[in-house]
Parts: sequence; C-alpha cells; structure tokens
Amino acid sequence: MVDAKGTFPIVLAHGIARPDYLIDSVVRTLNLSIYDFGLLSDRFHYFRGIASFLRKHGFRVYHSRVSFAADVETRARDLKQEIFRILEETGAPRVHIIAHSMGGLDARYMIVQEDMAPYVASLTTIGTPHFGTPIADYVLSIGMDRLIDAFKLFINFEGISSVTTYNVQRFNELARHQEAINSVVYQTYSSYQDRERVFFIFQKSWDLIYEKEGPNDGLVSVNSQRWVERLIGDDGTVKHIVQREFPFKADHLEQVGWWNLNKMLKVGWWNIFALGERIQHENRIKQVYLDIARGLRNLQSGSGPVVTGKDLESSSSNSAVKTKRSTK
Repeated sequence: MVDAKGTFPIVLAHGIARPDYLIDSVVRTLNLSIYDFGLLSDRFHYFRGIASFLRKHGFRVYHSRVSFAADVETRARDLKQEIFRILEETGAPRVHIIAHSMGGLDARYMIVQEDMAPYVASLTTIGTPHFGTPIADYVLSIGMDRLIDAFKLFINFEGISSVTTYNVQRFNELARHQEAINSVVYQTYSSYQDRERVFFIFQKSWDLIYEKEGPNDGLVSVNSQRWVERLIGDDGTVKHIVQREFPFKADHLEQVGWWNLNKMLKVGWWNIFALGERIQHENRIKQVYLDIARGLRNLQSGSGPVVTGKDLESSSSNSAVKTKRSTK
C-alpha cells in the first residue's frame, strides 16, 4: 500500500539529542496521538512543521522516535522497530527515510547491520556526518568520556562516541560492500552557513570544524555531509550516491526548519517584521522537503528523482544505478 501520491510512507529520522524529546515523551506517555497528526502538533517538533506540510500535499509521513543520545547500535535497533510499526500500520512493503544529522547514520547502520535493506526503498540524508565530526573528537579529548561513563546509569550518551571521525570511518569500511550491493537508493544533502549567522551556541564548534575541514553548518562539515560519489563493493559492483546542495545557506538547525535563532533572540519572536522573515524562511525549508518527497515519488514511478538545489555530479552519474566495473 502506498499513499495518495503513489509514494511509500516517508519516515523523518531525527538526530542526536533532539530538543523536543521531553515534550514528545510526555505526549507518548499520555497517548496523545493527535500530537503526531495535527497541523499545530509539529510546530515545536525536531522537524519543525515539515510532517504536516508534506501531509497537506498528500504524502504519508511519520516521525521516528529513537533513544535520545544513545550509541548508533541502540538507535538503529529503535529505528528498526519504528519502521516495522509503520509497515504494519500502513501495509506498505517499504519506506523512504529522510534523515537529519546522526539520524542518517542510524539509518545506514540499521539497513546494513539489522538487515533492513528489503524494507527501505531510499535513504536521503541531510547534514549527516558520514565521515564523523571533529566536534565529537574534541569533546572526548577533553575528558567527556568520563562523564559519559558516570551518567550511563541514568542516560546513554554513547552517541557522541558513535560520531567520532575514527568510529564513523570504521563503520564506512564495514558497511561499504553491503551498501554497494543492496537495493537502497542513497542521496545526500549538504549545506553551510556563515559564522555570524550560525546559532551562537555553535559558533565555537564552527571555528573548530572550519580550521580542520572547511565550510560547515556549525556541527558537520560540508565534506562529511556529502559522503562519497560512489560505493564500490568487493565484487566490483558500483553504486553512485546522488550528492546535492541545499539551494541556500542553512546551519544545522535551519536544515530542519528552525529560523535563525540568533535573530529571533535579538528581536523577539513577536516582532511583526521578524515574523514575516521567519515564515518566509520556514516555507523555503518546507519546499526543500517537498521537492525531496516529490523526487521519491518520481523515483518509484521510474522517471528519476527531482533535482533540488545544485547537483554536485553530472546527470549521467546521478542515476544511483548499480553497475559492474569491467574486469578487463
């Protein structure tokens, strides 16, 4: 079963330490199902206003709910259960996943290590640290690992270790063959923001990443977000990764629909002029997600994905089709 637009259900997979976790936990405890489906409900969700916007355009969209800041193995198992719940509810054979930040790593790990490739038609990642992030390296280098151990009886913060450059690179090599040969279509979206427009809490991290890896969104470099142009399996199978850029500058929070928080704190959310700018920005973000969703619909129909923003590869290599390299 697919939705009215002929598309498998779309799952929005959130990143680490989602700021709305407490609200979501209360809603789940009280079993307020309207929270996930009302037009007002996702105004304060991690993916701000995006699910309800896509639903208005006929797409069947679900929010994922995985552990707050746990290791990628735990979050991948959580995501697997979420996918099975959605498949059972909808009767669909597969889903499309649109994942932000660590959510993209959760999905990649789930697909490979939890044998979920048959149930996932595509994975679109936005702002995902496919090569890890120097911020995680830095946090652990100053002794945060000891705090992680100290708090593990109360809350799992091992997700920080999961996104270090070393651990993600190790996973990339482990997953390379299976990702090259499975049927999942992978595409990535990358973006960056100028330092002065990055949310002020992330400006120091922007500095650190810029020194080591160049342009970034405050938490992840553009290079890490892009991942690779192609995956090559042990048997020579080649799968091209569709790499795209956001059509405008966006930091890590703006990528999921949150307006420039520096400006909001400065002028106040009630300022009528700022309100107009915020609405315009949110609509631009929602349009990116709508274009992605429409591209997924076209992917299923065989007409290929819609181009959103600036493609980083030529159209011939953007086919995301697996081929065999010549052995000659």
